[in-house]
Amino acid sequence: MCHVNLLDTLRERGFVEQTTNEEAICELLKGGITGYIGFDPTASSLHVGSLVPIMALAQMQKHGHRPIALVGGGTALVGDPSGKTEMRKMLTLDEVNKNAEGIKAQLSRFVSFEEGRALLVNNAEWLTELRYIPFLRDIGRHFSVNRMLAAESCKLRLEKGLSFIEFNYSVLQAYDFLHLFQTQGCQLQMGGSDQWGNIVSGIELIRRMGEGEAFGITFPLITTSSGEKMGKTAKGAVWLDAERTSPYEYYQYWVNTDDRDVRRFMALFTFLPMEEIAGLERLVGAELNAAKSVLAFEATRLVHGGQAAAQAYHESTVNFGAPTVPEHVMPSSLLHAVVGGEPQKGGGTVPAESGDTQGKADSFLSASELAEGIPAFKLFHQVGLVGSKGEARRLIEQGGAYANGIRIEGFDTVIGDAEAQEGEIVLRAGKKRYHRIGVK
Repeated sequence: MCHVNLLDTLRERGFVEQTTNEEAICELLKGGITGYIGFDPTASSLHVGSLVPIMALAQMQKHGHRPIALVGGGTALVGDPSGKTEMRKMLTLDEVNKNAEGIKAQLSRFVSFEEGRALLVNNAEWLTELRYIPFLRDIGRHFSVNRMLAAESCKLRLEKGLSFIEFNYSVLQAYDFLHLFQTQGCQLQMGGSDQWGNIVSGIELIRRMGEGEAFGITFPLITTSSGEKMGKTAKGAVWLDAERTSPYEYYQYWVNTDDRDVRRFMALFTFLPMEEIAGLERLVGAELNAAKSVLAFEATRLVHGGQAAAQAYHESTVNFGAPTVPEHVMPSSLLHAVVGGEPQKGGGTVPAESGDTQGKADSFLSASELAEGIPAFKLFHQVGLVGSKGEARRLIEQGGAYANGIRIEGFDTVIGDAEAQEGEIVLRAGKKRYHRIGVK
C-alpha cells in the first residue's frame, strides 16, 4: 500500500487549514500511521456538513493508513460548546446509542472496517467508566483553567454563560486522544477548525503524561461562494440518510452548485483525479453544467450507491434535460463516471438503465481471489490492458494506471476486495482504455 503524500493530497484538495509540526507530520506519513476523527451523535444521521471529515478519513485509508472513526457517545452526554452560542439539548444514553448506530452505517459507505483496516469506536466505552477523583488527580492536574478559559470555544460562551459540564468537554476530548494513543497507537487527530484548541489539548496531555509525540490537522470551515454554510437549503439540512433526504434531492443539491464552487467541491467531495478536475476552471455555460452533473453523480454514488445515483441522474435528465458532455472538454474518465456508460456522438452520454454493474463487466474475479489480493501490475496484464507485466510496471510508474478513478502509486499495490465498489472494480490505463471487473 502507498504510505506517501497523504498531507500533499489533503492540501491539494483543500482539506488543510492548520497543522501542528508539519515537518514531523510529513515524516510520520512516510510509514503507516493511525489517525482519528470524532463525530458527534446528536442526530441519527450525518449531513453534508460532515462530509469533509468523512472524506478525509477515506483519503487516509486510500493512502494506506489506518483511520479511526470515533463516535462521541460519551462526549455527546456532555455537549461540545465549540461554535455554539447556547447550551446544546441534553440527550439520554439511549438516544445517543441509537444515533451512534445510524452514523456507523453511514461511515461504512466511505471507509472499509474489514480486517482491521479501520476502526469504529464509541468513547462511551471508556468515558462512562471513569472514576471522578482518580480522573481529576491523574488527568485534570495537567490542565490550566486560565488556558481553557482563553480558548475560543469558551470565550464565545462566557457572556451568555458556560455550564460546568460543558467546560469539561475539552478535557474529555483530550482524554480520548490519550486513550487512543495508548490503546491503538493513534498519533494523529483531525477535525474542523473549531476543534483546534481541543486537539492541541490532547497533544499536550499526551506529552505531559510522558507517552510520546502526537499531531493534529484541522480543516477549514467550508462555505459556498455566496457565503452560506455547506449543507443548508430552504428546506433545512441535507442529510446522508435517504429517509430524510432522498437520493434525488441529494443529487439536486449538488447539481445546483454555484458555478464558482464546482472545481473546489469536486476536489473535496469526490475521488476524481486532480489532473482531471483542474481543467474545470476554464468551463462556462453548458459545459460547466455538465461538470455539475459529474459532481452530483459522484457525490450521490458515494452516499447512496451507484444504482441510486444512476436513477437520480436519469430522473434529473427527464425533468431538466440531459447535459451535453463534450469529450474534448471532459476527460473520458469523467464521461465514464457520469452514468457508467459511453459518450454518444456529438456529446451527451448513454445512461445506465438499471445500475446492474455485473451485467456490464468485461471480466470477473471471485470473492476469494479479491480477498487474497492481486498486485496491480499483474492484474493489469491479466485483464489485457497491457501486453506484458513489464509494460504494466512502466504504466504504473509513469502515473497512467487507475483503479476506480484513483491513481495507483506503486506497481505492487495490492488490488483487493476493499477496491470493489458496488460489486465492481474499474481499471483504467491512460485516458481512454477501461476494463470493468465484476465480483462473482
